[in-house]
Amino acid sequence: MSNFSELGLSSPVERAVTAMGFEEMTPIQSRAIPLFLQGKDFIGQAQTGTGKTAAFGIPIAEKLRPDMEHVAALVVTPTRELAIQVAEELNRIGQYKRIRALPIYGGQDIERQIRALKNRPQIVVGTPGRLMDHMRRQTLRLQWIEIVVLDEADEMLSMGFVEDIETILSEVPDERQTMLFSATIPRAVQELSRRFMREPQYITIQPKEVTVPNTEQQYIELPEKLKFDALCRLLDIQSPEAAIVFGRTKRRVGELYEALSKRGYSAEGIHGDLAQTRRDSVMRRFRSGNVDILVATDVAARGLDISGVTHVYNFDVPQDPESYVHRIGRTGRAGKSGLAITFVTPREMGHLRLIETITNKKMKRRPLPSMADALQGQLRLTSDRLLETVEAEQYYDYQPLAEELLERADSVTLLAAALKLMTKEPDATPVTLTEEAPLRDKRARPSSFGGRRPGYGPRRTERSDASGQRRDQGYRPQRKK
Repeated sequence: MSNFSELGLSSPVERAVTAMGFEEMTPIQSRAIPLFLQGKDFIGQAQTGTGKTAAFGIPIAEKLRPDMEHVAALVVTPTRELAIQVAEELNRIGQYKRIRALPIYGGQDIERQIRALKNRPQIVVGTPGRLMDHMRRQTLRLQWIEIVVLDEADEMLSMGFVEDIETILSEVPDERQTMLFSATIPRAVQELSRRFMREPQYITIQPKEVTVPNTEQQYIELPEKLKFDALCRLLDIQSPEAAIVFGRTKRRVGELYEALSKRGYSAEGIHGDLAQTRRDSVMRRFRSGNVDILVATDVAARGLDISGVTHVYNFDVPQDPESYVHRIGRTGRAGKSGLAITFVTPREMGHLRLIETITNKKMKRRPLPSMADALQGQLRLTSDRLLETVEAEQYYDYQPLAEELLERADSVTLLAAALKLMTKEPDATPVTLTEEAPLRDKRARPSSFGGRRPGYGPRRTERSDASGQRRDQGYRPQRKK
């Protein structure tokens, strides 16, 4: 089964699927949707960008009824951005059947969410912390839940949400259907499925499918102090239409985007300390093309469904192989090619080899770009722009002046002068970045396909990024017998 038309969907859902441009199913969709429609619990190993939202959104819309006056499906996500995006896609899928999804997340006025819940959506998509808050206030009742989806379960557990998720699952009826999606299946995810799922079936992705086939992967070995100049030279050489630069910490992200702005690049940063209004503004500007470069931490960018990203630059080696997979998944989508370049200090080469082993993909070594390379890249960009203007015939108003100038200098001299004026020469404005300590080389067995991360504990540094508030430790309802 490869086409959506073979699923036997109801007319309103099939109409929405067609309107969204869906034709052939992705591997996760072709295996997950039939299981879902049969009422089976399952675990799907899939990362962002594989079409997993439609894999659970289509059967949810198919199963729910528009006359339901209570929340019947609950989708739990690690971040507010993912909650918003999932809800938007679910609303598109359910638009003709009148199935509505409501996102609830930290950072948004809770009273506004309470009013929206009174409009009786059939689906709630939320982050763990804010879901817990509504449960405590009794503004969200879970006794009629028929379907639960845990999206990016490994990320939620690594962010420290295990107790919240256990509490939420203990409050929904036992007679429910549970789906769990996760890029990796570590022991914590296996334990969660053992306790809260009924004989789940596994949909696994082979290691060769973990990375994005349309993304070329390269690395540059260099000292920490040369990273920023190398990044600027690559930007000048490649002139990406839309790029994401990943930093390891919030401090790194803040310093990086300020330094890029100082050198004249159109850049913005996103991390867990930003207010929600600021985050929304940054993402709107990046999606609309008003900002070319987005600098982000792993957690802040997790789940962001951004089309058109041509380049990913890993300014810092990610903490673990799973994060690397999520990072490079930002590009190389929808059949288009992408490029991911990772900066590696000599002491981190062992860590890079570990990533290559897990992803089953050898990265190509790239030489350190020079100032001359950067200048040549900008010259190529300028010459391309000139030729595009000629082809578009957008120069007629300037011909009289050009003819006048040709009486004073020859054509080659004039063109060379024009190229110099139009070309952005590499900027060497001094910047200061706080050095990050290199990752320790962990030789333990990696966790991508079972087991703990190699030497890394839960990443709690950006806990507020997922729910926008601290967990309310006072609310722990009794577990159902």
